[in-house]
Amino acid sequence: MAVRAIAAWLAVACALAASPAAAQSCNFSISALNFGSINLAANTTFTSSATFSASCNGTPNATVRLCPNIDAGSGGSTTGSPRFLVNGATQLNFNLYQDGAYSAVWGSNLWGFAGSYPSPTIDVPLNSSGVGNVSQTIYGQIWSGQPTLPAGLYASSFSGSQASVAYAYSTSGTCAVIGNSLATNAPFTVSATNATICSVSAATLNFGTAGVLRANLDATTSISVTCTNQAPYTVALDGGVSGATDPTQRKMTYGGASVTYGLYQDANHTMPWGNSAGVNTVAQTGTGLAQSFTVYGRVPPQNTPSPGTYSDTVVLTVSY
Repeated sequence: MAVRAIAAWLAVACALAASPAAAQSCNFSISALNFGSINLAANTTFTSSATFSASCNGTPNATVRLCPNIDAGSGGSTTGSPRFLVNGATQLNFNLYQDGAYSAVWGSNLWGFAGSYPSPTIDVPLNSSGVGNVSQTIYGQIWSGQPTLPAGLYASSFSGSQASVAYAYSTSGTCAVIGNSLATNAPFTVSATNATICSVSAATLNFGTAGVLRANLDATTSISVTCTNQAPYTVALDGGVSGATDPTQRKMTYGGASVTYGLYQDANHTMPWGNSAGVNTVAQTGTGLAQSFTVYGRVPPQNTPSPGTYSDTVVLTVSY
C-alpha cells in the first residue's frame, strides 16, 4: 500500500497596530523689544527687533505647527494697525511685523482683527529623537509723522492671552483650525524712550556791499530750532571771534581792520542778542516742529576802514 504524505504550510502572521502619536509639548519665549532712545522730532521711522523661540518634543519625525498669537498689548489698538505704545494717555503708533520689509503685521488668530492680521504659521520639524527647535525674528517699527509727542518712556506689555502660542501636530490643519489648542503664554514687552533733543541750523547774515559807513546798515537772517515737544530751551549767540561781551560791539575783521556790528532780537534793534543766560538770550519751548527766529543785524555809523570783505563767526548755542 502506498503511503502518501501530505504537507501543508502553516502561515504565521502578526499584525502590528500603529503606535499612537506621542503628545507634543513645547516651551516658548519672546525677548523684549526695545527701540532704545529715539528722537520723534526727526520725523522718521525707528526700527528694532525681538526673537521668538520655541522648543518642542513629541513623536519622532513629526511636525508641530505653532500659531504665535500676539494681540494688541496693554497699549491697545483700534484697528490692529497701528498698535500703541503709551505714556500716560499719550499714544505712540507702532506695530510688529513678520518681515523685515514691515509689510506683514504679526497678529493673532484670536483677536478681532484676525481676518486682516492673523498670526504667522511656524512649523517645527521633530528629529528622530522627537525634538525640534526654531526661532523667528519679530520686527518692530515706530511710525514716522509723530514729531509733536512729548518726551518720555512709551511702552506696552504683552502677557496672558496677549501673547498666546497655540500648537498641534501639523496634520491638525491650519492655525485657524488649531485655534487656542494647548495655548501657552510667552510674555514680553515693547518700549521706546522719546529723548529730549534739539537741533539747530542758521543761515549767513550778509550786510551786502557798502561804500562809507555814515548811516545804519541793517540786515537779517534766520535761525531754525527743532526741539522735542514741551522741552524748554534757550538760544544764545556768542561774542564772535573777538569775544565781545557787549552783543552790540562784535567785530567783523579784514586783516588788521574791523567793522563794529551788533545782533538783536527785535526789528527796532533795542534788544541785543547775546549769551548771558536770562539777560539777552532767547527762551522758547519746543513743539517737535521747526521754530524760526529772526536775527536782526546792524552796522552803526563809524569810521570806514579800508575796502575789503569783512567777516565774523558767531557760535549759536541751544541749551535744553
